[in-house]
Amino acid sequence: MGTVRAFVGQYAFLSNFYRAPVVLDGVEYPTVEHAYQAAKTGDPKEREWVRSAPSPGEAKRRGRRVHKRPDFDGQRLSIMAELLVQKFNRYWNLRAALLSTGDEWLVEGNTWGDRYWGQCKGEGANHLGELLMMTRQAIKEAQSKKEQNDDQG
Repeated sequence: MGTVRAFVGQYAFLSNFYRAPVVLDGVEYPTVEHAYQAAKTGDPKEREWVRSAPSPGEAKRRGRRVHKRPDFDGQRLSIMAELLVQKFNRYWNLRAALLSTGDEWLVEGNTWGDRYWGQCKGEGANHLGELLMMTRQAIKEAQSKKEQNDDQG
């Protein structure tokens, strides 16, 4: 079993910065990063300000400046999980690309010190990588179940 050590190049599609629109509370956002950052606040104007950011990097910067919901920290993993499931179920090409990683360990390696969502210098919780691997496993299980039902019908 190999390891994907960074979400760049052929693995850029794994990044939350990859352009693949997703929906949060009935509103479409250009990337998972835009939606995740907007989810930090309950203020519709602040959400729109984040949604309208011209790039995922700018959405991330704006997300640091919104009035954070008091329940956000306790919800952030489930919010991210929901957005990732949506991204990879909504776009067949991204789903196929995720499945093509097989059983590889997915690590959001970075140089900017994010040890929560990824790993920096080999250290960190790698929550994003873990959620991506969980999403991949759920897709595999759903496909297997569908194939079994197709064989029976």
